[in-house]
Amino acid sequence: MNHVVQFQHRLDSAFGALSDATRRGILERLGRGDASISELASAFDMTLTGMKKHVLILEEARLVSTKKAGRVRTCSLGPRRLEEEAAFIDHYQRMLEARLDSLGAFLQRTKGAKS
Repeated sequence: MNHVVQFQHRLDSAFGALSDATRRGILERLGRGDASISELASAFDMTLTGMKKHVLILEEARLVSTKKAGRVRTCSLGPRRLEEEAAFIDHYQRMLEARLDSLGAFLQRTKGAKS
């Protein structure tokens, strides 16, 4: 598979997982310590089935890891550290700032020309 395609898939996976407020809340909660699916479901006032779906999406994006011991599945923060996503956002921000700087310079030039 092409590197660019893999990169785009990883970005899509992470941004898709992070697009939901509940999933961002789950990551925030797991940042304070591991929790079972039942504990997460209770904390978010959600059914076990609903929570399992959210955890699966986070797990597929490698933002969460789970381990099963008996009947209990425990969740923890996953191995992904979002460096690629942060670099993408940084690149986009620099690009946007450059365009805004260019617009500002244009407006200054046109303002000076009218005076």
